[in-house]
Amino acid sequence: MAKKKVVVAFSGGLDTSYTVMKLAKDGCEVYAACANTGGFSPEQLKKNEENAYKLGAAKYVTLDVTHEYYERSLKYMVFGNVLRNNCYPISVSSERIFQAMAIARYANEIGADAIAHGSTGAGNDQIRFDMTFLVMAPGVEIITLTRDKALSRKEEVDFLNANGFNADFAKLKYSYNVGIWGTSICGGELLDPTQGLPEEAYLKHATKSGEEELRITFCKGEIVAVNGEEFADKVAAIQRIEEIGAAYAIGRDCNVGDTIIGIKGRVGFEAAAPKLIIEAHRLLEKSTLSKWQQYWKDQVANWYGMFLHESQYLEPVMADMEAMLTSSQRNVNGTAILKLRPYGFETVGVDSPDDLTKSKLGEYGEMQHGWTADEAKGFIKVLSTPLRVYYGIHKGERH
Repeated sequence: MAKKKVVVAFSGGLDTSYTVMKLAKDGCEVYAACANTGGFSPEQLKKNEENAYKLGAAKYVTLDVTHEYYERSLKYMVFGNVLRNNCYPISVSSERIFQAMAIARYANEIGADAIAHGSTGAGNDQIRFDMTFLVMAPGVEIITLTRDKALSRKEEVDFLNANGFNADFAKLKYSYNVGIWGTSICGGELLDPTQGLPEEAYLKHATKSGEEELRITFCKGEIVAVNGEEFADKVAAIQRIEEIGAAYAIGRDCNVGDTIIGIKGRVGFEAAAPKLIIEAHRLLEKSTLSKWQQYWKDQVANWYGMFLHESQYLEPVMADMEAMLTSSQRNVNGTAILKLRPYGFETVGVDSPDDLTKSKLGEYGEMQHGWTADEAKGFIKVLSTPLRVYYGIHKGERH
């Protein structure tokens, strides 16, 4: 009989390492596939490949979907200034969707009988992986050994060691998920709701002091230059901003949010690039969009971020929201100026050909040119009419 062909979503961590070895030992033909959305260094990917073969994989592949991730997700999160709970750039949760889609495509391509992943039964990732596989690879079996067997860390480590794979999977105080849109941090002090993370919990530390100006230039809402240096590659532009901001340890915070499965979760993160890009973009939009463009775009963006976080990227309405967000960016052109300092930054101003504050009709708080004093008084009187009607009937209320 032909061996069962199984694609394992392989990160190189303990759970997926156990999964590769256990399935190989059970007689499966294992294909270890690492879907990279920008969080793996070349050295890490090389190590993953070496380890996959040591664990018994018949084949290892890296599926690089970093630019797809930007074009189909990050771009719209910038357009929408998406921060979950006005705090957390939707990093790991959005990455998982694109990793899952890449794995599903690969499984279909090689005619896999099953797809395996290492998620537990207590988190969001199990939902993101399973839902994507069910939709994009219908009929393909989903295998989740860690979840189904409720395996402990010790059981997995003992199995690997007993079978000659002696990688260091020591229990660490913190767990990290590193990606192009930020690094999430779990464990340690975050398990106590009264505590924050200490300095040593972060991977990036302040190496610069003083202040520095950062200029991010946008064309139709997308980054085209950083401090005057032009970037055709948007991923490279994000990486450059991350390099600049991380030197000041910018973008640290903790978020408490609602998980898909209904419990609340607390996560720390460091995300210099997303925080700087989103606030620069928001600053530019304040000057280039109308009041109602900003209002309705915020409503749509809030739903877009929520759907993305809650594993609904494949819901058809997402494309409709993306169309609205894209349309809103047609005049979001120019440079936003930020001032950076250790552990923080402030917005300074914008330089844009589409700046609506440059109107010749008047300067706020200074002088009007598009209307007379009498016209202003008439406008105010008409505007007050509903209030005068109400309080003419309900005298004394709220006075």
